[in-house]
Amino acid sequence: MIKTLGLGRSFWDPGLGEIQALLPLDLSIDKGEIFGILGPNGAGKTTLLRLLATVIKPTAGTALVNGFDVVRDQMPVKKSIGFLSGNTRLYGRLTPRELLRYFGQLYDMDGSAISARSRQIVQLLDMGDFFDQRIEKLSTGQTQKTSIARCLLHDPPVLILDEPTLGLDIMTSRTIIDFIRSSAMAGKTVIFSTHYMEEAELLCSRIGLLHRGRLMDADGLDGFRRKTGLSHLADIFMEYVGRQAEPARRNGKEGGTVS
Repeated sequence: MIKTLGLGRSFWDPGLGEIQALLPLDLSIDKGEIFGILGPNGAGKTTLLRLLATVIKPTAGTALVNGFDVVRDQMPVKKSIGFLSGNTRLYGRLTPRELLRYFGQLYDMDGSAISARSRQIVQLLDMGDFFDQRIEKLSTGQTQKTSIARCLLHDPPVLILDEPTLGLDIMTSRTIIDFIRSSAMAGKTVIFSTHYMEEAELLCSRIGLLHRGRLMDADGLDGFRRKTGLSHLADIFMEYVGRQAEPARRNGKEGGTVS
């Protein structure tokens, strides 16, 4: 459902010159898979997800999402995905019900389909208590649920979620984690970014370890444990960071080949 082909992105800074936000990477993610992108702030997680969602264009390579090229076929890609951005802004004077009706019309859904799908989403995300309150009055967790509801409305086969539980309380985080798991069970492909190790361990069939724009490796937790002899994902991540840094120390500079 998702395949990257040498996908990379660089930016130009007048003071610093070319900045490699994401070094070219090859990656395949199957239907029904939950794939986690794990890394610290500035690792390139958001850049990767925005490339897949066609928000920004690659400076190297390309990617296929649901069989469509993110450069040549942007509209079919957008119809195939639900994208949750880390800086999503909603219309504060609307209620979640009104927001979904508005976006449903943008997706060319008829009124009965919007209503039926909204009822499903309200139950899935436990939104009944605030579905008719203005968004500007909602809590952080309620607003995040509304953002996810907007992504789900057109029932896309691929979900791209940028740190979906960041800053949420434990109850709201659990609801969203359960939603991600149920989405995969329904056959959807989910790729999401996080820096919460426990979240990645709990949810993901595979995890991509991203550091300084480089995909160091991608595997399941058991595979990482066999490769490193370590049990905990935090220790595994730091082991990979150390491996990446060692050639740079020997050469006197940062760098290395893409995994």
